[in-house]
Amino acid sequence: MPIPAPNLYPDFNTIRLSHVLLNVADLSASKTFYTNILGMQVTGETDAHVYLRALEERGHHSIVLQQSDQPGTIEVLGFKTFSEEDLDKAEHYFKVKGCSTEWVQRAFQGRTLLTEDNSGIPLEFYHTMDRLQPIHQNYALYRGVRPLRIDHFNVFSTNVDESVAFYSDYGFRVTEYTEDEDTGKLWAAWMHRKGGVHDIAFTNGRGPRMHHVAFWVPTPLAIIDLLDLMSTSGYLENIERGPGRHGISNAFFLYILDPDGHRIEIYCSDYQTVDPDHEPIKWDLTDPQRQTLWGAAAPKSWFEHGTRFVGVDVEDAQLKATPIIAP
Repeated sequence: MPIPAPNLYPDFNTIRLSHVLLNVADLSASKTFYTNILGMQVTGETDAHVYLRALEERGHHSIVLQQSDQPGTIEVLGFKTFSEEDLDKAEHYFKVKGCSTEWVQRAFQGRTLLTEDNSGIPLEFYHTMDRLQPIHQNYALYRGVRPLRIDHFNVFSTNVDESVAFYSDYGFRVTEYTEDEDTGKLWAAWMHRKGGVHDIAFTNGRGPRMHHVAFWVPTPLAIIDLLDLMSTSGYLENIERGPGRHGISNAFFLYILDPDGHRIEIYCSDYQTVDPDHEPIKWDLTDPQRQTLWGAAAPKSWFEHGTRFVGVDVEDAQLKATPIIAP
């Protein structure tokens, strides 16, 4: 199935991904991991929540940790719109699509629209969030992997073609993709709004489930420093895959697991995709370098482990894996 033509004039304007709410079992332990190990900055705290931002971010938070009796699950994925008017347009758009819509109260955010995508993944859209002073040149705060900004979500989808069609309709554009030659169906696709390789990606698999949340770091050396820190501070088993370089996106990467099993990708080195006539790159599903340019196979857990969205049923993928995909 051909990837959809880009919709350059969508019904409402989404700027970028913004934040994610992660449910955790032990708020203190998770806070320690995200601050002392990853180097996120605390911007707000209650008995049940910790709000965090990365070093370049002016918005109040990009990760919210929530004490929960459903640890290891995801509450919602957040996106920022271009204007307040876009929120009203988004409400109309999702209602027409048959998706649930609700105006919700969120700490540190203005009007926030809670809705869902075609597979039931909870999404929220807002325009205003409390703005904070810049800290990216306050180098005394740099620790851990020195994360600069949240970069993307990667989600297991049971039908990547349907996910791509849904997000394309409201303006997300495909940058790279993998197609199954036998069926003509998409195996995976990377889609953006902000001008990088992706704000969200969809990978064939049991879903919908979150595969990972990714943060951009300044250099590969930051990833090496993180490996040294994790391996000597009790987090050796939380290192899952890498370091390495993806063929797709060209990202220099490391995948780690937080104390509740949420997968975090730390990476750098993708490329600009701002041009509206930017042509997507197609990868052969049988080419192992699409996963790791240097040839090392990913562990089995990387294909199988994901975190569920609260209240969303999970189903098997419609496109079945082959030994080439998941050795």
